[in-house]
Amino acid sequence: MTSAGMLAVYPDTPSVELARTLDLSGYSWKGVATPEVMNRLQPSDGWMGAIVSCDDDPDGGWAMCRALRRLDQPVRRILVMITGAQIGDLEIRENLFDDFLLTPFHPRELEARLRHMFYNELTAPSSSVVEHAGLRLNLETYQATFGGRPLDLTYMEYELLKYFVQNPGRAFSREVLLSEVWGYEYFGGARTVDVHVRRLRAKLGEEHAHLIETVRSVGYRFGASKWSG
Repeated sequence: MTSAGMLAVYPDTPSVELARTLDLSGYSWKGVATPEVMNRLQPSDGWMGAIVSCDDDPDGGWAMCRALRRLDQPVRRILVMITGAQIGDLEIRENLFDDFLLTPFHPRELEARLRHMFYNELTAPSSSVVEHAGLRLNLETYQATFGGRPLDLTYMEYELLKYFVQNPGRAFSREVLLSEVWGYEYFGGARTVDVHVRRLRAKLGEEHAHLIETVRSVGYRFGASKWSG
């Protein structure tokens, strides 16, 4: 997919793998070294989104995220790149990013996450929809609603929820969920599943958080909803 608009990429010398993936996927991007440079290079219609590496320089990366949020035209789609050891840092910085990707990363995962970030801005006719107990997932546009209310999900939150919805009533271990949802080699470990489940529960709302049940000594199960429409 090729998206119109310009991505800001921090730092200004991204890894060869990141630059290659963006180029091959058809994205236009500019490297930015500091918030001042970012302001100077900002397109007239604003940045389409941003990819911020926080793995090697966490302080600089999070400072860039804050600067992107404070622009006159704030960046609405920010993907941060972190190490598995930094997952715990996400909880206190949830307002600074929209999705995250663990490094080292697989190019297909980066492509999929970016695709989701920008598909989520669009509306399109539904031709492939999964529904369960008030949840409605459009498999083509990556849009999700619950009782008609839009859910603003990251790519992996969406993929995990889709897997749950397609397999209601079954209990899955964290290891199985990592294998089935994340696929290939993933470096986050079981804690990654817990982080995504916590975020999903928060976005479903307190009244419906019970939809994703914790099964003691096993993992998680997607249960029946009390939502009545």
